[in-house]
Amino acid sequence: MDTKSSIVEEAVSRLARQIAEDQAVELVGVNMFGRGRGMLLRVTIDKEGGVTLEDCARFSRGLESLLDADDIIKDGAYRFEVSSPGLDRPLNKAVDFERSIGKIVRVITKEKIDNQSFFLGRITGVASGLIRVSLDDKREIEISFDNISKAKLEIEIK
Repeated sequence: MDTKSSIVEEAVSRLARQIAEDQAVELVGVNMFGRGRGMLLRVTIDKEGGVTLEDCARFSRGLESLLDADDIIKDGAYRFEVSSPGLDRPLNKAVDFERSIGKIVRVITKEKIDNQSFFLGRITGVASGLIRVSLDDKREIEISFDNISKAKLEIEIK
């Protein structure tokens, strides 16, 4: 990401946090993609029980009015979308893992654990900078947050 995009993302994040607090939703992420007329500003929100289309629309209206008033994005036309993180949402913060205890997670580690760097299993706990995952082969492993390269929920059909 270039410096200009990161500056815009941080400025949008500040405004989005205000709207999120007012509307009792969690700001999951703000991302800017592309350049010029092809630029996309994506804001991801969530809440307990999941966000609805109406939650996204209300958040979009609130943030759009602040973006227009502050004129943060000076490059002209851009697309703007507000969405939920989805059923297979990425897990980035400790609170994401805590909220997902009991769910199936796919984790890729930076450094190997027991000679592997890909794990699929159920989150059984989160504590002291570690997540505990129960694997299909009945092993339970602990993975340090610092060792997680990428983690996301798996869609589970019951």
